Amino acid sequence: MVRNDGTITTQSEEIVCEHFLDVYVNEQLVALLVCTPEYLKELVIGRLLTERIIEHIEDIEQIYICEEKRKAKVFLKEQIQVNLEPTLKAEPTCCTGNQIYLRNTAIAESGTLPKTQWKKEWIFALAGDFARGTLLHKKTKGTHSCYLSVAGETVFAVEDIGRHNALDKVIGYAVLHHIAFEKCIVFTSGRVPTDMVMKVIAVGIPVLVSKAVPTDAAIELAQLRGLTLICRAWEDSFEIYTGDC
Repeated sequence: MVRNDGTITTQSEEIVCEHFLDVYVNEQLVALLVCTPEYLKELVIGRLLTERIIEHIEDIEQIYICEEKRKAKVFLKEQIQVNLEPTLKAEPTCCTGNQIYLRNTAIAESGTLPKTQWKKEWIFALAGDFARGTLLHKKTKGTHSCYLSVAGETVFAVEDIGRHNALDKVIGYAVLHHIAFEKCIVFTSGRVPTDMVMKVIAVGIPVLVSKAVPTDAAIELAQLRGLTLICRAWEDSFEIYTGDC
């Protein structure tokens, strides 16, 4: 470390891991994910849901992740209608280099979210859990985090080098643990552009909370689809951008 007083010291640091995962659906390469190598099954399932490649967890016949955790293969049930067409989609607001190569045109876009009830105490509790958590970020300063809350209780928290990945992992966790999306509130550590809003809308999560800020387009989309968007969320205050108090 070099300081402005002229002193130079050598020190060791914990560095965050950058992991590459190829995702196949019915033997077709659909995505390259650059991620933190934990909760990969949750990541894959969440990504397939938020990209609208599948509609339900029940669409999956089998999911396999190799020992090296470099390839994930997903096989869908025979009766599932799938029409994978070539695309090249890089997440425009993601710093990890995630890319989507195929999209399923057989699945329609999601509609408007139903209204939901939430309490301000739940938001403050989430912000408090975030402030006390994020252990990997405290060590490395290199991750985003995402928290899943149901009725004011945090049921899952995860960190990843990409905030999109962290959100997908939370969504995959909810599915695997049979948690209804309409009962979920999600807290993210990063800013909220449209692609983050689109992910929660795609699966039907009604409330998205962030400690950071949204973009103008994200606010417009959230308003259009009935998403409650809460940002600048801290232990003592938060701001409601869309939805009712």
